[in-house]
Amino acid sequence: MFSGRLLRISHNALGKPHHRGMAVYSSELWDEIRGKLSMFPGGSVNLVKQESGIAVLTVNNPDRMNAFSGTMMLELQDRVSQLENWKEGKGLIVHGAGGTFCSGSDLNAVRAISNPQDGMKMCMFMQDTLTRLLRLPLISVALVEGRALGGGAELTTACDFRLMTPSSEIQFVHKHMGLVPGWGGAARLVRIVGSQGALKLLAAALKVDSALAERIGLSDGVVATGAGTALAEAEHWLGDFTRGPAPVIQAIKKVALSGRERPLEDALRKEKEVFGTVWGGSANLEALARKSKHK
Repeated sequence: MFSGRLLRISHNALGKPHHRGMAVYSSELWDEIRGKLSMFPGGSVNLVKQESGIAVLTVNNPDRMNAFSGTMMLELQDRVSQLENWKEGKGLIVHGAGGTFCSGSDLNAVRAISNPQDGMKMCMFMQDTLTRLLRLPLISVALVEGRALGGGAELTTACDFRLMTPSSEIQFVHKHMGLVPGWGGAARLVRIVGSQGALKLLAAALKVDSALAERIGLSDGVVATGAGTALAEAEHWLGDFTRGPAPVIQAIKKVALSGRERPLEDALRKEKEVFGTVWGGSANLEALARKSKHK
């Protein structure tokens, strides 16, 4: 069981996001949490960085519909840390193994940490990890094949975009479990579909198919299915946004993120700061030398 002392520290950490390192909570909280989660093994979270600058992150626990075990939660945090330090990176695709996306957290781990203190620590850990995922200086897309349920639905909202296959579904099933989203999914969902749209999806636990998702703005498009086809199409789709030098793509993500999360004056200052990192840079000077024209 986690200590009451750490719980009090966590409340002090709430409310003021740490933009330094892109974390929400202090990393000093995680030693005890990591020890607890490591007791529940199974599955893996795999990361492949490609020469194109697009990485593929795979949630891999197909025997349990890619539910997150405790060790998978730890691996996800470690993979996010690797991506935060990937200087050549431009894009990220998050998908699930075996033709489905993710069914949330493994019920074996959930039952074992069902007391309020343990549940709160897991909630904070995953909120922090998924917020850092969204704040990566990479343009990210969740590729939803099969079903994205509960925490899996929350995971889709931690990406900049979502693509779905024709027969896939996203469902915030938390209500049926006597819960609300705890990994930051509700807050992010409001920003994607608006407060009324989010209320409908959460309160009715609606099964959102690809057509409805695209209509309400939860999905950014539908990709074809087939052996490897969906992933290849997602890479092609993302390639339209990641074409160009990594420093420029990362700068674009940073200013868009700043505008989304910060008050206007803070966002303007951040935009000026990021602008200064690319003005006179190699990509800027090469474009000027080519006398590039807008297309």
